Amino acid sequence: MTTAEPTWRTAVAGAQILFVAFGATVLVPLLTGLNPSLALLGAGIGTLIFQACTKRQVPIYLGSSFAFIAPVIYSVQTWGMPATLGALAAASFFYYVAAALVKWRGVDFIHRLLPPVVIGPVVMVIGLGLAQVAVGMATGKAGDKQIVPHDLALTIAGISLLVTMLTAIRAKGLLKLVPILVGVAVGYGISLFAGIVDFSKVNEAAWIALPDFGRPEFNLAAILFMIPVAIAPIVEHVGGILAIGSVTGKDFTESPGLHRTLLGDGLAVNVAGLFGGPPVTTYGEVTGAVMLTKNYNPVVMTWAACFAILMAFVGKFGALLQTIPMPVMGGIMVLLFGSIAGIGLKTIIEGRVDLANPRNLCIVSVTLVTGIGGLGFEIGSFSLQGISLCGVLAVLLNLLLPNPPQTAAEPGRN
Repeated sequence: MTTAEPTWRTAVAGAQILFVAFGATVLVPLLTGLNPSLALLGAGIGTLIFQACTKRQVPIYLGSSFAFIAPVIYSVQTWGMPATLGALAAASFFYYVAAALVKWRGVDFIHRLLPPVVIGPVVMVIGLGLAQVAVGMATGKAGDKQIVPHDLALTIAGISLLVTMLTAIRAKGLLKLVPILVGVAVGYGISLFAGIVDFSKVNEAAWIALPDFGRPEFNLAAILFMIPVAIAPIVEHVGGILAIGSVTGKDFTESPGLHRTLLGDGLAVNVAGLFGGPPVTTYGEVTGAVMLTKNYNPVVMTWAACFAILMAFVGKFGALLQTIPMPVMGGIMVLLFGSIAGIGLKTIIEGRVDLANPRNLCIVSVTLVTGIGGLGFEIGSFSLQGISLCGVLAVLLNLLLPNPPQTAAEPGRN
């Protein structure tokens, strides 16, 4: 729908888009220790930057990227929050490289460089790498310290998880697009009844306030760890652009061009990191909402971005989000991390990766074990470990390992 319509109706549609993306947008900072108000600010400004780069042709809203949850948690524990923010801003470098490669060689080059046999296991590592963190939060633990009684925490986490799954499976219409929001709301209600919600931060917060902006520092080790993580969101971005193009009946890889959408996403990731928010990416939930409402007007996304920016300056709202108890988040993380791993598995299956092929089996096996096992190495100040190392290894193995000899009876497969 690109015809003119009343401003109020476009604004309402924008608010609806923000509602759909809201749960996932604020969940990422809540799980990683980042500021949810800055996540809203980064998502809003990032979406406006994206629209400027793409001449406001693509009905896309950018929200917090799930792919960075586990890497951010690890990076904060290893190098601290300032170095992590600097590394998140630097992760945009991969987007610029991808945009340049697409402009130079076309989108097929990206698919050859990052085929399913590379992307699938890397995404699985992102999902499974910190599974123990999800279990710890679901049982009320922060490290070795029991914050919420075990049985109570497990009950709240289990109900939050169950409600989220049932909403995703059985709900209809817009409700089906916000299972995380529904699960958190129910878990929060039970937590209120159990008396484990602390409102002291809400009482202290001002109604209108500037968010506490991050202070990024640029640590080479943290940057080298974070940059390869962008491999998965870049592929997700390409899929998101193709998906919204399929919904609207337009080829956005041609106009405005995939190089422009990647550049816009990369600049948004950079700005979000410098502010102190999580990296942003295209949202499948928003594509689903666009398909459901059949409102293809990109101005709707402008309104959604503006509402997100305004909400970032409501101090009490940001403080309220931070009162969500640990077990509620843990229950959602159990599903979320598993879902990310499932997407990696789906990538391998849909890419028809032949694991009977020794070359493919070697790539997948080495990537999974080095990533989940947390293998790392250092050469002076240069270091790679965990997710970043397995991502680099997957790309290099795919480029360097020879294909096995084929017989006439065995046509080539992925």
